[in-house]
Amino acid sequence: MTTLVFGHKSPDTDSTASPLIWDWFLNHTGIAAKAVLLGTPNTEAAFVAKRWGFDLPEIIADVDTGQKCVIVDTNNPAELPAGINGADVVAIIDHHKLVGGLETKAPINITIRPLACTATILHQMMGDHAGHMPEGIKGLMLSCILSDTLAFRSPTTTPVDKDLAEKLATDLGVDLNACADEMFAAKSDVSAFSDEELLRMDSKEYEVSGTKFRVSVLETTSPRMLLDRKESLMAAMPGVASADGVDQVLLFVVDILNEEATLLVPNDLTKTLAEKSFGATVDGDTVVLPGVMSRKLQIIPALTL
Repeated sequence: MTTLVFGHKSPDTDSTASPLIWDWFLNHTGIAAKAVLLGTPNTEAAFVAKRWGFDLPEIIADVDTGQKCVIVDTNNPAELPAGINGADVVAIIDHHKLVGGLETKAPINITIRPLACTATILHQMMGDHAGHMPEGIKGLMLSCILSDTLAFRSPTTTPVDKDLAEKLATDLGVDLNACADEMFAAKSDVSAFSDEELLRMDSKEYEVSGTKFRVSVLETTSPRMLLDRKESLMAAMPGVASADGVDQVLLFVVDILNEEATLLVPNDLTKTLAEKSFGATVDGDTVVLPGVMSRKLQIIPALTL
């Protein structure tokens, strides 16, 4: 049986490219594998795939009972297909905190390491096989690291991630800054997306004191493009929350260049959360959070009511 490799719903660059990377590795080592996606990738991920010569993987809605799977870039059942506990999950490779709730048919290989990027972990796990990576796979790996570290601006960045990115850039003969600029420009062009699509584009579900949130993060070098739409984005939040079974959507617009996030504040619930979580003073329908860049390290762990 072909092993499916996939990341989380609302796939970003790491959750789009890491399945392709591990698809290559498994097939390279004699295991039939196929990368798939759990949704439409964001604009940066689509750009990265095309830049390095890959078609976007097939999008699947669910997995069949007994289907062999490798999960990358998440271990959270809320970000996975509804039938995941009936599938035959053979491995999890991730860099997020352990959530729990997955059920497997047998003992499996789980690799969770405190690195900025899943692709960095994949490189470590390849061992000597990494020396056989073709140019396109190296390009995907470099792109994942640049995306997840925001070109080394994010506090999630480790020396391991940065050293690997620099080595890959040297191997490929490309300029790190130029690559990052191209990716961030692609990520920032969201003009074709509806408000509802933007609120779900890069989001994760998280519960705080019994209140369920969809925590959405949009990283951009052009924050004004998003903030000019704040009224319509906030108007779309209740509908998205209701459809997705959460109580509130939180939207953080991360300004990559100025290294800060702007949280949209549509109501008293979000105002209370902003003040208690970040020590912010909220006066209006937005609040700027200086230095906040990472959902994983700075947003999710801080959320409180």
